Amino acid sequence: MSIVTQNVRTRTFIPEPPPRFTRTVDQMLARMSGWLGRYSIGILRVSLGTVFFVFGALKFVPGMSPAQDLVVRTLETLSLGMVPGTAALIITAVAECFIGVTLITGRFLRVGLAVLGASLVGIMSPLVLFFTDLVGHGVTLEAQYVFKDIVLVAGGLVVAAKALGSSPVNTRR
Repeated sequence: MSIVTQNVRTRTFIPEPPPRFTRTVDQMLARMSGWLGRYSIGILRVSLGTVFFVFGALKFVPGMSPAQDLVVRTLETLSLGMVPGTAALIITAVAECFIGVTLITGRFLRVGLAVLGASLVGIMSPLVLFFTDLVGHGVTLEAQYVFKDIVLVAGGLVVAAKALGSSPVNTRR
């Protein structure tokens, strides 16, 4: 005979799973939780590094990056014209590749995260500087590029928390 619980709202009876099944599911979830705790931030770090490296490498090849013009406009605007277009693109490419390599390898990670933190000004500033150009008549490819960066920033914060010794997951129950 199985145990049943009553759903008060709908007045239906739902059979409870057998205790053995519940123990098995709990054990599987505990194993998955342990695995995620050990490996997920490392996987996130390498994934972020790969994205930064690839997008940075594209900026070394003229015309390959869909954000090339946006990068040039942004850095020229932020530097008040002191950093010309080609230099802006090379600076951005080097910074993104450096961030990528540090995230992928885990070497000089704190330095890479510091460069990422400084780069966040340039990464997010198009949302303020050129908002109407990005979304004025529908979301442009450049806007999608910038909005994608919001996720990269959030992932970077998780990796930074771990690298600096903080636990980004609340372990209290």
